[in-house]
Amino acid sequence: MTTDTSKSAGTQAEGEESSRPEARPGPARRWAAIGTSGLALLPLALLGAAFWIGRLVRPGGDDWCFLTVVRDGGASGMIGKFFLHDNGRIANALLVIGYGSFGVPGHQWFALVSGVLMLGILWALIASALKRAGLTAPRGLALLVGATTAALFFFATPNPYKAFYWPASSVSHTVAPVLACAAVIPLLRARTRRGRDFALGVGYLAGIFIGTLSEETAIVAFVVLAAVLLLSRWALPGAGRTRTRVWCVVAFAGVAVGTVILYLSPGARTRRGRFGADSASMFGPETLTTAMRAFGHVLGTIFTTWQYLGAVAVGVLLGLLVRGGERGTDAPEGSLRRRPFLLVLVGFLAFLVSGYLCVVVAYPAFGASVATASRIWGDFLLLYVLLLVGVGALSGRALRARRWGIRAATATAAGVVCAATCVGLAVPLLRLERQMEVRAQRWDRQDRSLRNGAAHGAEVLPYTPVSVSGMLEPFGNHGRRAWPAQCVAQYYHLKKITHSTRLP
Repeated sequence: MTTDTSKSAGTQAEGEESSRPEARPGPARRWAAIGTSGLALLPLALLGAAFWIGRLVRPGGDDWCFLTVVRDGGASGMIGKFFLHDNGRIANALLVIGYGSFGVPGHQWFALVSGVLMLGILWALIASALKRAGLTAPRGLALLVGATTAALFFFATPNPYKAFYWPASSVSHTVAPVLACAAVIPLLRARTRRGRDFALGVGYLAGIFIGTLSEETAIVAFVVLAAVLLLSRWALPGAGRTRTRVWCVVAFAGVAVGTVILYLSPGARTRRGRFGADSASMFGPETLTTAMRAFGHVLGTIFTTWQYLGAVAVGVLLGLLVRGGERGTDAPEGSLRRRPFLLVLVGFLAFLVSGYLCVVVAYPAFGASVATASRIWGDFLLLYVLLLVGVGALSGRALRARRWGIRAATATAAGVVCAATCVGLAVPLLRLERQMEVRAQRWDRQDRSLRNGAAHGAEVLPYTPVSVSGMLEPFGNHGRRAWPAQCVAQYYHLKKITHSTRLP
C-alpha cells in the first residue's frame, strides 16, 4: 500500500514537473516561439496594410455635420449637439472631438490611431488573462491571438469600411466594445489591495463612459457582467470569486449610471421622439417578433462567414501551446476546464441574448435595414470572436492529452487555417482599397473646386455624390435624398449646394 502511494505521488510530481515551462525542452520552446511569432506576422501585415489604407478615408455621411460643428462651435458645440439635440451620447461627442478637431487629416489618421489602440488592448487582454490563469505561452502567442482577433473583428463583417474606416460609426460600434474590454485589464493585473481598488475605480468610470458612448455596447456589458456573476459561483476559487463579483457589481453600477444619464438626456428624448421609440412601441410584441426575424438574418450571415474559423484555429493553438494553470488556488483556468460545456453554453447564451437586445434597441432607428446594417453588429461581434477563441482554446487543451503526432498535426492544421483566414480577409480589403482610392481622388478634386468657388464669392455650387461602400452622400438615391446637403454647404461656407451628375 505504501509502495503504491509513493508511486502515485511520484507520478503526480513528474506530471507537475513536466507541466512547468522550465521543464520543457529548450529547442521545443524555441521552435514554438519562432512558429507563433512567424505566424503572427500574417495578421500583423494585414492590419498594417489596413492602417495604411486609412490614408484614403475622406469625410462622408455624418462627418459633414460633425466637422462643421467642431470647427465653428468647438468642443462645447459638439457636446451640446449630442447631449441636447442628437442622441445624448456625451462620450461619443468627446471621441468625435478627438478626431474631428483635426479636420480631414483626423479622418485619415483615425484608422491608424484607433486600430493600433484596439490591437494593443486586445493583445494586453489576452496576455493578462493568461497570466491571471497561471499560464505561460511561447513568445509571440498572445500577440498572434490578439492580432487575429482584431483582424477578424475589423474586417470579417460585410462592410469593413463602415465598421473600421468610417469614424462616426467606428467610435460607437467598433471602438466602444474594445474599450469595454480594456476596463477588465486592471482587474486581471491586480495583485495588491491598491491594485484592486484601482481596478474597481476603472471599472466604475469605464462603465459610465460606455453607458454614455453606445447603448448597444452597454447592453452587451450588462449581459456579460451578469453571465460572469453566474459563472463565478462554479468557476472561480474563494478569494478570486469575491473580488470578481465585487468588480462586476461596481462595473454594472457604472454602466447603469451612464445609461441613465444617456436615457434622460434631452438629445435621447429628441431621438426617441423622432423615431417614435417609446418603451411601449420598442418592446411591443410586433417589434420584438420583427427584431427576432432580423436577428435571425444577422446570425445567418455571421455563422456562414467562414473567416471566423480563424478565431477557433488561433484558439486551438493557444490551448495547445500554453503551459501551467492546472493547479493554484488563485487561477480560474483549472476550474473552467472541468466544466467546459457550462462555460461555452453560458457564453453563447450571453452572445445570443445581448445580440438580440442590440437589434431590438437599434430597430426603431434602422427599421427593416437593421438586418443588413452590419456596422451596428460590432457591439456584439467582438464577444462572438472572443468566444470562438475560447472554444478553440478549450479544444486545444483537451487535445494535449493526445499523442505528439496528433498534437503536431492539429497545430499545423490550425496554422494553415489562420493563414487562410488572413488571405481571405486580405482579398476584399484590397478591392476596397481600390474603391477608396477612386473616391479619394474624386473627393479631393471636388473639394478643391468647392473651396475655390466659395473663395470667389459663390453662394450656390453644384455637388456630385461621391460614395463608397454604401456611404450616404448628398443627393443619393439618384438625387432624391438630400441629406446631408445642408451640412456640406455649411462646411464650405455656402448657402446651398445643388445636385450634379458631373464632377468639376
